[in-house]
Amino acid sequence: MPVSQKRALRAAPTRSALVAVGGLVTLALVALFLSRYGLSTLAVTHAAVRDWLGGAELYAYREPVSGAGVALPPALAILLAPLALLPLKAAGWLLALAGVAALLLATVVLAGPVARRHGRRRTPLVLAAAALALLTEPVRAALGEGRPELLLFGLVVADLVALRRARAVRAGRVRRTPCWLAERPGPLLDRLRQGWADGTWAGIGTGLAAAFAVTPLFFLAGLMVLRRRRAAVTALTTAVTVTLAGLLFAPRETVTWFGDTLWELNRTDPLTTPGNQALAGVLARLYGCPAPPVLVWLSFGAVLLAAGLFRARSALGAGDEVAAFTVIGLAAAAFGPMSTPAELIWLLPALLILADTGRPVRRGVAAAGYALLVVPVPVLLGWNVYAFALILLTGALPWRTAPAPPAPPQRVAIPVPRGG
Repeated sequence: MPVSQKRALRAAPTRSALVAVGGLVTLALVALFLSRYGLSTLAVTHAAVRDWLGGAELYAYREPVSGAGVALPPALAILLAPLALLPLKAAGWLLALAGVAALLLATVVLAGPVARRHGRRRTPLVLAAAALALLTEPVRAALGEGRPELLLFGLVVADLVALRRARAVRAGRVRRTPCWLAERPGPLLDRLRQGWADGTWAGIGTGLAAAFAVTPLFFLAGLMVLRRRRAAVTALTTAVTVTLAGLLFAPRETVTWFGDTLWELNRTDPLTTPGNQALAGVLARLYGCPAPPVLVWLSFGAVLLAAGLFRARSALGAGDEVAAFTVIGLAAAAFGPMSTPAELIWLLPALLILADTGRPVRRGVAAAGYALLVVPVPVLLGWNVYAFALILLTGALPWRTAPAPPAPPQRVAIPVPRGG
């Protein structure tokens, strides 16, 4: 037996043991997060959807103690309706495990190219990055409160894969077709295979996320600014289709959502709560008012959003799709009226970009930023640390220049003797 095969056989039990230990530690952390945060957001959603399935109005429910109401579009309410048939803890576990899976897949997309660029093995780096991300406050809050932010994050990140494939097609590089499509002939599978290879499905993830939440709408607009018009049209078509499906199955709730509930900015919490790290929350606390001055908020927010979209376009022009999407996510979180720690998930790829740029100062900033995302939250919320991080990174996040594709080899004609 070759030496390499013997080493692989010896390493297999070790890898299996590490995977088992990692899985148990992940389950323990999820249980800790669920206990610490108490599924506060999912509890409101769970009760509201249950009342809705019983014949009450979806947006009429109010939590007895805090008075918080449900703030999710009808399409997402329909998607989460099966969870309302389960006990709250069971629904929280299912949503948390789905969020962990989405986080792991997103880490593969974001950190995988970093490992390849530095000549490292992809699996250890991806698992390490996912483990570090699991300890941060945005992930802890999303899992513990029972929020779908990680799933929305995964949907948007999925479009990065399609954009990379489309760029590879334009550059003339050949992409390998997945074996599960290549081994099954058929007209439909042929179209799926071609669509997977050339990235024509770009925009579906963003469209689904935009139909399920408000913040991903900024990514839909960003696709237009980034001149990815085909992906933008696909995203818009997907969002409209899912919204119309929601109108078909829940017409009253859809009309109420777009006509009234969507504009209740303080429906879940007051804008002045320390957990609101958006620009609107900072201004409201600064002025000591229940809501920020509208003109001041919109003026600063519009400048911040325009700067983010402009810098995202420059990052995409340099070949860094991850930085482009990250800047849009940071600007959207800063501009939105309510951005809780669970909605600051785009700070994680921003730290990855800072650590990957290769400069010691930026790596130090990334390490310090990661430490701030892990430490206890109340002190940071009182100092608006997350809000300032959003604003600073929107205007100063660097991006990585894609290496120029290698020049095709030139064929040299070798003269041969003429005649016989």
